[in-house]
Amino acid sequence: MIKEYKTISEVAGPLMLVKDVENVTFDELGEITLPSGEKRLCRVLEIDGNDALVQLFESSAGINLKESSVRFSGTGTELAVSPEILGRVFDGMGRPADGGAPIIAEKKLNINGLPMNPAARDYPAEFIQTGVSAIDGLNTLVRGQKLPIFSGSGLPHAELASQIARQAKVLGDDGSNFAVVFAAIGITYEEADFFASDFRRTGAIDRTVMFLNLANDPAVERIATPKMALTAAEYLAFDLDMHVLVILTDITNYAEALREVSAARKEVPGRRGYPGYLYTDLATMYERAGRQKGKAGSITLIPILTMPEDDITHPIPDLTGYITEGQIILSRDLYRKGVRPPIDVLPSLSRLKDKGIGTGKTREDHADTMNQLFAAYAQGKSNLELMSILGEAALTETDLQYAKFSEEFERQYVSQGYDTDRSIFETLDLGWKLLSMLPKTELKRIKDEYIEKYLG
Repeated sequence: MIKEYKTISEVAGPLMLVKDVENVTFDELGEITLPSGEKRLCRVLEIDGNDALVQLFESSAGINLKESSVRFSGTGTELAVSPEILGRVFDGMGRPADGGAPIIAEKKLNINGLPMNPAARDYPAEFIQTGVSAIDGLNTLVRGQKLPIFSGSGLPHAELASQIARQAKVLGDDGSNFAVVFAAIGITYEEADFFASDFRRTGAIDRTVMFLNLANDPAVERIATPKMALTAAEYLAFDLDMHVLVILTDITNYAEALREVSAARKEVPGRRGYPGYLYTDLATMYERAGRQKGKAGSITLIPILTMPEDDITHPIPDLTGYITEGQIILSRDLYRKGVRPPIDVLPSLSRLKDKGIGTGKTREDHADTMNQLFAAYAQGKSNLELMSILGEAALTETDLQYAKFSEEFERQYVSQGYDTDRSIFETLDLGWKLLSMLPKTELKRIKDEYIEKYLG
């Protein structure tokens, strides 16, 4: 029998203390009834003897300590799932936000999920095509990988996220079995409208599950949103055997919500005021992605975060870099130069790219052209810096060719816009076209047989 408690003793910000409770457990959902009859959700954050500290999902305004009551449900935060979630838009708590009917649940899953046993993990090895040359050609995304995008305030990470969600696909027989779970965390109404309308305009919504958490929603909902998305992804991947790409934007807003709740609980702060368990919390979330032995489906994760003050040593990008397998970095300098998307390929890294490229996955020449493009672009940028200091006369003819190459590389290869969807073969062919600007004797990282075959 569910009991009703009228023992609320204190409300402080997003937290509320309920005295003399019985058999209430951590993370249990509760329902607060206000004197007006209005009901609000909460969840148990901490149990101390017979006292429960609960976190409010909505505002604390109007809660009267004497006349308000709380009932605990006996279950944690759950997401109702069924194959019908594809093509739907939900709010941060998994409630329909597209005007459609509620989901008739095939099952209800606890959003905290279970960590994937390392022994059950299968190694990521298959290529995912995003249609973005700077990613596919140079920092390849592999099925089951965690590859974050590090952005900055004002940079177009929303456009890039939308482009990847629209264009991403797995090649071969599994192509029709691909889905995207897109979670927007702490965004403005304009951004939410941009994502929803863009997905509908291009038809990408049909294979997408969207979770939209707005900036004016409560902090606790912001903390739940990425877990909702990953729970939906686990269902699609491991129950329905689909290949799922999860895009979470913006992880910085998620970490700020964690800091807000931690401060309200009067916990001892860690670096820059974030809770000491930020690393553990992020790892618990990120490590839900991957491939499992014996399961046909997979979860590939692209978390997007804005680096405060463009500082890559800030705790959020710093800890994210420890947990994930590389990073794609957006450059403010390239953005000012008009490069779209402004992906800075030199400091970007995909640690698993070698596993997802080559014969049978992309093309035999992929690894060699990738290494040559990296080397030539780095040499060209170095030569441009020398030219700005010493003048053009100080450079040899080959040095000038490298400098010209780096400018064309940014203009043609990296700057493809947000509506161009390039296949991996188009990306590789474009790489060869650019490399043809250099003397054949400079292509030292490519096998002679590939130069003969693709360059002629």
